[in-house]
Amino acid sequence: MRKLPLNTPTPAHSARGLAGHSVKHESAWKHVSGQARYIDDLPMPEGLLHAAVGHSEQAHARILSMDLSAVREYPGVVAVVTASDVPGDIDIGPVLPGDPVLADGVVEHIGQPIFAVAATSHEAARKAARLAKVEYEALDAVVSVDQALEKQLFVRPSQTQLRGEPDKALAEAPNRLKGQQYVGGQEHFYLESQACLVEPTEDGGMFVHTSTQNPTEVQKLVAEVLGLPIHEVHTEVRRMGGGFGGKETQAAAPACIAALLANVTRRPVKYRLSRPDDMVQTGKRHDFFNTYDIGFDDDGLIHGADLMVAGRCGYSPDLSDAIVDRAMFHADNAYYLDQARVTGHRCKTHTVSNTAFRGFGGPQGMMVIEQAMDDIARHLGKDPLDIRKLNLYRPGRDTTHYDQTIEQHVLPELLEKLEASSDYRKRREEIAEFNRSNPVLKRGLALTPVKFGISFTAKHLNQAGALVHIYTDGSIQVNHGGTEMGQGLYIKVAQVVASAFQVDLDRVKVSATRTDKIANTSPTAASSGSDLNGMAALDACEKIMEGMIEFAARHWSTSPDKVSFSDNQVIIGNQVIPWQTFVQTAYLNRIPLWSSGFYATPKIHYDAETGKGHPFLYYSNGAGCSEVVIDTLTGEYRVLRTDILFDVGRSLNPEIDIGQIEGGFVQGMGWLTTEELVYSDEGRLLTTGPATYKIPAVSDCPPDLRVELLPNSPNREATIFHSKAVGEPPLMLGIAVWSALRDAVSSITDYRFSAPLDTPATPERVLGAVNASHAWLSEQKESA
Repeated sequence: MRKLPLNTPTPAHSARGLAGHSVKHESAWKHVSGQARYIDDLPMPEGLLHAAVGHSEQAHARILSMDLSAVREYPGVVAVVTASDVPGDIDIGPVLPGDPVLADGVVEHIGQPIFAVAATSHEAARKAARLAKVEYEALDAVVSVDQALEKQLFVRPSQTQLRGEPDKALAEAPNRLKGQQYVGGQEHFYLESQACLVEPTEDGGMFVHTSTQNPTEVQKLVAEVLGLPIHEVHTEVRRMGGGFGGKETQAAAPACIAALLANVTRRPVKYRLSRPDDMVQTGKRHDFFNTYDIGFDDDGLIHGADLMVAGRCGYSPDLSDAIVDRAMFHADNAYYLDQARVTGHRCKTHTVSNTAFRGFGGPQGMMVIEQAMDDIARHLGKDPLDIRKLNLYRPGRDTTHYDQTIEQHVLPELLEKLEASSDYRKRREEIAEFNRSNPVLKRGLALTPVKFGISFTAKHLNQAGALVHIYTDGSIQVNHGGTEMGQGLYIKVAQVVASAFQVDLDRVKVSATRTDKIANTSPTAASSGSDLNGMAALDACEKIMEGMIEFAARHWSTSPDKVSFSDNQVIIGNQVIPWQTFVQTAYLNRIPLWSSGFYATPKIHYDAETGKGHPFLYYSNGAGCSEVVIDTLTGEYRVLRTDILFDVGRSLNPEIDIGQIEGGFVQGMGWLTTEELVYSDEGRLLTTGPATYKIPAVSDCPPDLRVELLPNSPNREATIFHSKAVGEPPLMLGIAVWSALRDAVSSITDYRFSAPLDTPATPERVLGAVNASHAWLSEQKESA
C-alpha cells in the first residue's frame, strides 16, 4: 500500500486548504448567521410530541407511592411511562450498572427521573410533570466527599500506583511538607442543552437525532431499553452546540426516555431539557479532595511523594473509574516522582452522577502537585518557577510513577522559551517592587506547565472507522465516527482527505456522523478525535489510491512509481490529467472509488492490578504564564495578562488549534475562579442557571492574551501528519491563574507563607487566604 510521507511536511501545492494551513471552520458562516441547525431547529415531523420528566425531590429515599392521575389528565398529555413500562433493560450505565433510565423503587439524587410524560407541547409536558404526588421514605444521604471518605462509601474499589519506597524516602528527606485542597466541580454549560428527536421507523425501530459525543452508545442503549437488536436503531449527529464531555454518556438518558415515549405512542418525540433541568439532572466535572505528603532537599528536588486524590462520583459509577484513574496518572503533571505512591478513591454520594469533562480527571490530579510546587518554593524562599524547572521530567528522569517512559522531552525547552518571551524574570522584579509600594493591591505571577497523556485509558476505545466516497465529478464525501461540537474536527478530517488526493478542500465534504454509515464508533473524547478519525480517513484514502495507481499504471502503460497526485491533477509518466477527468475515466473502467478505513492506536496497555503500563501513545505539552492583581480588602481580582506557548506538533490547522487553546484556557480559568457549584446540606443543587452559576465572560478574559504554537516540534509518533492533540490539554493552563492568585496573596508575607486556596478561588476565598496570611504574620510577630 502506498503511504503518504508522514515523516515530512505536506508539500506546498496550489491545491487550496490542505492540512497544515489555517482554514475557517466548515460551519463558521452558519454559526454566525444562525443557519446552523441543531436538534431544536429541525423541522417538526407530523404528530410530534414533547417530553418532560418528573424527578425526585429527595437525595436518597424509597418511593412508597406515586399518584400520576393528575399528570395523565392534564390537557395535551398523550402518554406517561414509568419503570414498569420499560420493555427491555432498565439500566443504562455506560460501563457498569447503576443508572436506571427511570428510578425503580429507590431514588439516589435530587433530580433523578422517576416518570416521563409525552404531550402535544413542550409547556404542557413540563406543567403536567409537576402534578405528580409522590410519597417517600427518606434514607440516609451522603452528599460530600468528606462524608463518603469517612463512611468508606465508594462506587468502585480504590486503586494505588506505587513506585519504590516512598515512606522511606519521605522519612529520610531533609524537608517534608503536607497539604490538602478541595478542587471544585464544574458545570458543562454548553450552549445547546441536552436534546434529541426520536422517530419510530416502519420496521418497529427508532431513528434518533441526538446531540451526543457518543452516537454508538446512544444507539446501543436505546436498543437495549426497547429490547431491540442494535441494527433497528440508527443515530445521527450533525453537530452539537458544545459538549465538553457532558454529552459523552449523559445524552443517553434523554434519548432513551424519548424512545420509550415514542415506542408507546408510535409518534415522534422531542426531548429538550431546559437549562435548570439540565443542570439538576446531568452530571458535572468531579469535585476532588486531594492531599499530599512531599519530601524534598534544600534545593527543592522531590525525593518522595505520597499523594491522594478522591473524586465525588455521585450515585453511580458512570465513567468515574477511568476519570479517577486519569487523575492518578496526572497527579505528577510534569514532574518526576522517583519514590511515589498515588492513591485514588471513587467516592459515592447521593448527588447526580458526575461524568466526563474536558480533561477527564487530569486537571484535578494536576492541582495537587502544583500546590505542592508553590508550597515547596515558599518553604525554601525560592521562585516557584525554579522549583518547577528543577523537577521536570528530562532524559535520565523520564519514567512516570506508573512506569511509562516519556520519549519526547518538550517541556524543558518550552518553559525556557516561554520564560524568555513572557519576560518572566523582569516582571517578577517589577511585581515585587509594586507589591512593596502598594498596601492594598497586590500582584501575582505564575508560570505552570502541562503534560497530558493522549489516548483513551480504556484500550478498546482507541479505534475509529471512516468511509470515503469519490463521485464521478471528482467531489468527495467523507463519513467518520467522530462528532462535531464546534472544535473543528470535521474541517481537519476534510483537510486530511484533501491532502491525501492533493485536491482543493472545497471538493471535500464531511457529512453527519451516522451509525448506519460507521458502526461501533468510539466517543469523540480524550482529545483523540483528529488522531483517530484522521488516520481512519487517511487509511480509506490510501486504499482508494492503491486501486487508482494500479489502474493508472495499467491503463497508461507505465509503472506505479510514475503515478502521483498533485495540484488537482494526476501525473502519470509524462502526462498530466485533471483530477475530474481521471476520476471519470477510472469510473468508466470500473475502478472502485470508495473505501472504508480503520485505525487502532498502537503501543498502549495498562494493568490496573499492578498500577503499571503504557496507557498513552504520547503526551501533549504546553505552559501558561499569568499575571493577576488582587484587592486585599475585598478579595476581588483581575487577570491582567496571560502568555501561552503550546506544542501541537505539526498542526493540521493552526488557527483552529489556537482557538482551541484560547477557549480551553478561559474554560480552565473559569473552573478555578468563578464557576461554583453550590449544594444544600440535603444535596439539592442551588446554582441552576447563569444568575447563580458564573461562567467567565469576555470581561473576565485577560486584556493581554498571547498564544503561540511551539515551532519545529513534530510528533515522534506516527499520528496524522505528526500532529498532536489540542482538545483538552489547554484547559489546564488555567492553573497558572490560580497559582498567580496564591502568589499575590503570598506577597503579603514576603513570600514566606503559602495560604491554602481551595477552588473555585472566588473573591470570598481569596479574601479568606488574605486573612489567613495576616493571621500568620501576627503569629510570627507574637512568637518573635
